[in-house]
Amino acid sequence: MITDERLTAYINSLDQGLPPYLEQIEREAREASIPIIRRETQSFLRTVLSIGKPEHILEVGTAIGFSALLMCAYGPRGCRVTTIEDHAPRVTVARENFRRCGREEQILLLEGDAGEILPGLAETYDLIFMDAAKGQYIHWLADVARLLAPGGILLSDNVLQDGDIIESRFLVRRRDRTIHKRMRDYLYELTHCQELYTSILPLGDGLAFSVKKHGDGEEIGRDQEEKTGTAHTRQ
Repeated sequence: MITDERLTAYINSLDQGLPPYLEQIEREAREASIPIIRRETQSFLRTVLSIGKPEHILEVGTAIGFSALLMCAYGPRGCRVTTIEDHAPRVTVARENFRRCGREEQILLLEGDAGEILPGLAETYDLIFMDAAKGQYIHWLADVARLLAPGGILLSDNVLQDGDIIESRFLVRRRDRTIHKRMRDYLYELTHCQELYTSILPLGDGLAFSVKKHGDGEEIGRDQEEKTGTAHTRQ
């Protein structure tokens, strides 16, 4: 746990819940031991959708379709979701979930490896939600930044690895050292990317919240400094 377990339970107890069909799919996922986004992350995502009102959404990592359906439910009416998944059995379940929820026309599921699919995408997206193989985030960043519209939001889930991200690589299990290094590299590149403003939130298993700049971020900063300096001069 990144945050106190009792505090997380209390925060989740305040949640108003989801539509019955999403609650059902969430139960089915947990019974099948298929990981889906945590309750506190769901709540935050609903808030982001309400504020950003994204019309075009890209998701990397469909699983059985829970988060794609959540984004359809809480995004603006008529929003479109493109989602990528390479695990065939989960693709089958996701397609069925989209059908049973009446969202098959609203969600485009691309089956295959994200590393092969992302370079071929040309449309820009208002919101990109990354929730797939954590060791691949670093390899997808260049394409994800390219596909994100100016002012668009990038959410990268599970970036703190239950707190292990702060440990020395020698304290991490040998089999987890590669993903540990790649995630640390990803967070560094994400927070130092000149195209993005990024905050790392200790929410769920860690969520990186990034916004693509509308132009030259340094120029924006200089403009702000000049305005602040002028204001101070006048006082």
